[in-house]
Amino acid sequence: MTVESTAARKPRRSSGTKRAAGAPARKAGADRSAEPQLVQLLTPEGHRVENAENAEFLSYVADITDEDLRGLYRDMVLTRRFDGEATALQRQGELGLWASLLGQEAAQIGSGRALRDDDYVFPTYREHGVAWCRDVDPTNLLGMFRGVNHGGWDPNTNNFHLYTIVIGSQTLHATGYAMGVAKDGADSAVIAYFGDGASSQGDVNEAFTFSAVYNAPVVFFCQNNQWAISEPTERQTRVPLYQRAQGFGFPGVRVDGNDVLACLAVTRWALERARQGEGPTLVEAFTYRMGAHTTSDDPTRYRRDEERAAWESKDPIARLKAHLLASGGADEAFFESLETESEALGKRVREAVRNMPDPDTMSIFENIYADGHALVDEERAQFAAYLASFEEGH
Repeated sequence: MTVESTAARKPRRSSGTKRAAGAPARKAGADRSAEPQLVQLLTPEGHRVENAENAEFLSYVADITDEDLRGLYRDMVLTRRFDGEATALQRQGELGLWASLLGQEAAQIGSGRALRDDDYVFPTYREHGVAWCRDVDPTNLLGMFRGVNHGGWDPNTNNFHLYTIVIGSQTLHATGYAMGVAKDGADSAVIAYFGDGASSQGDVNEAFTFSAVYNAPVVFFCQNNQWAISEPTERQTRVPLYQRAQGFGFPGVRVDGNDVLACLAVTRWALERARQGEGPTLVEAFTYRMGAHTTSDDPTRYRRDEERAAWESKDPIARLKAHLLASGGADEAFFESLETESEALGKRVREAVRNMPDPDTMSIFENIYADGHALVDEERAQFAAYLASFEEGH
């Protein structure tokens, strides 16, 4: 697999039936299937990219201060620490499974910090950074993976839906919710996260169709981490993923998913389109899954070490740190303080997981049918008898 260079690309998005206010019109006869290019505002070396072609997106981060940049850096560092702690806990037998976000911090934090409180999020099972931005306690994310609950948080408290394991189905939920938002006359927006592999699912394409037809205020945020478990993106699609939006009648844009500033800017732009009644947008965050698909996966069986090494040079945290140091936006005291905070977070997560109570075994039969069901009652009785057999020493 060829790892594409992001340094020489120019920002460009595919055209839909509408464009954001002030957006430059496409030149007559432009080739819609031209070489994919992405929006990048911060190079892997930490240099800001500011030019006329980026002007529209630059305006969406024109208000970013050094304090804001330190905040984004802190978000990414603590999210990575939490994620690493969860992976270690799974390896120690404390969790049944874990889906790591390692390498995708910029895509999640950048898009997550673009949201307003009244926007609604429909995640997959890997959006730990977005959950962090929505003030979901990290320890609540672990309950499901430990088997003690079905999610652990109230979706309506943080406008952050429960994790969705079924691939791609949350895009339909998001579209339906967005259609309801539009009918209610609210100016909030909805965002649905999914991966490159999910883009091949029928649910995702149905969501694209409905959202376009009903002009739903939804942003489809695809984290293209290059691998759908062991299947590379090039075996999933004949065109760049963001260009698929053209066929459904709305804009698509590819953004450097390892550039937190670009992800913030592009998501703000897409959310603004939605709030202004301009319909859906497909954002393809071009990033990389540095670890395994989940802890049950072994990526060394299907991808080369050289590929990972090439992407490590584009690490989202390292690039923002380089920028902060070069610009004087942060000093060593800031990084040392953050390291202390990171250690405290890791300790809190470890203790919280190990102190989680075991669930009531019989609770799996509750909340299935509102008025009860004969078959469930029979299964409950059979399972209770099975458990009792152990208590009796059999």
